Amino acid sequence: MADRTRSFVEIAAAPGEVLDVIADFEAYPQWAEQVKECSVLTEDGDGWADQVEFTLDAGAIKDQYVLEYDWDVTDGGTGTVSWHLVRATLLKGLTGSYTLEEAGDGTRVTYDLEVDLTMPMLGMLKRKAEKHIISTALTELKKRVEG
Repeated sequence: MADRTRSFVEIAAAPGEVLDVIADFEAYPQWAEQVKECSVLTEDGDGWADQVEFTLDAGAIKDQYVLEYDWDVTDGGTGTVSWHLVRATLLKGLTGSYTLEEAGDGTRVTYDLEVDLTMPMLGMLKRKAEKHIISTALTELKKRVEG
């Protein structure tokens, strides 16, 4: 059974600027430490990626997987970017989302993640790994946008 983990960060930038970084998948290997390769596979002409392939190296977890994205965002960048797993080797399930909300002069980004692995792992260890993944992703996103 998959577990869901949630965390958030405040970023000193407009939601549209944060959304631009989230949507620039080809740049992920430059700032997302665990993403070694990333490429957009499909895009329906609306300007948003539909399917994206990732090569991940997160220590004990190494995988190549494809995510399908849903972009429920406004022109100003607020809203939700969600995804689900299409295919992978190690991962059995992966769903998540970034929710972007205006917060004063910046943006509050909430990250939800639900991971299910094909290999057995103690729930406590899996939760710790999920928390680390979210913490790292939010920290790196904040550095990229504010840097």
